[in-house]
Amino acid sequence: MILKNISLPSPSENILYDEVLLYLAEQEEQGEFLRFWESGDFFVVLGKTSDPVEDLYIERIEDDKIPVLRRASGGGTVLQGKGCLNYSLVLSKDRSPELPMIKKSYQYILGKITNALSSLGIKAQYHPISDMAIGEKKFSGNAQKRGKKFILHHGTLLYDFPLEGIERYLKIPKQIPEYRRGRVHTDFLANISAGAEELKRAIAKEFNAVEKEETVNPPERKALNSFLQTRNIVVDLKKMSKSALRVGT
Repeated sequence: MILKNISLPSPSENILYDEVLLYLAEQEEQGEFLRFWESGDFFVVLGKTSDPVEDLYIERIEDDKIPVLRRASGGGTVLQGKGCLNYSLVLSKDRSPELPMIKKSYQYILGKITNALSSLGIKAQYHPISDMAIGEKKFSGNAQKRGKKFILHHGTLLYDFPLEGIERYLKIPKQIPEYRRGRVHTDFLANISAGAEELKRAIAKEFNAVEKEETVNPPERKALNSFLQTRNIVVDLKKMSKSALRVGT
């Protein structure tokens, strides 16, 4: 498995680069990857079917000029920024018998993440289907996009993130896990006690990702440029602002 420690300049590039890695694997041009990235600035990422009106405080986001994008995977809405480490895995379904099945694939992958965290003295628990928590405080959400032969699994790891930003920009989701018990973001979420570099080392070791690539290679750049031109993943909130205000945003 190849390890890519690559954070790109723009939100769109960072989101679409994950999709490029899956696309090239499906085309049999590349194989399995583990990628780490982190944004220096706030931006919001909606899941494939997330509703901005239901999930976002639109006026606040517009006032603060926070970009909003939509990814191709499922899962909920997240706020990206400094202190939120992202990990992305492109895995062959042949790697393990659990991976072709959605629920078992989450269990397999997040089991490995919790093992990596355990090596750092962090006692993380897996909350199905896609959360990780310390006790009952969530620090990681995960989502997948599945191809015919490979899956893209990506997740967040809060380690030094300003939780008040999530409180300011994101509403409490309508569908919440039982262990949340109605808590507001700042009471439900937590940062884990580890730095970004030690998290990267532990996770890379767990997945045996030893071959490093620090740059976007030519086939990836070509595909990424194509995706940037043909896939408009930036959400225009101005088109929905009046509707949002009518429902009390």
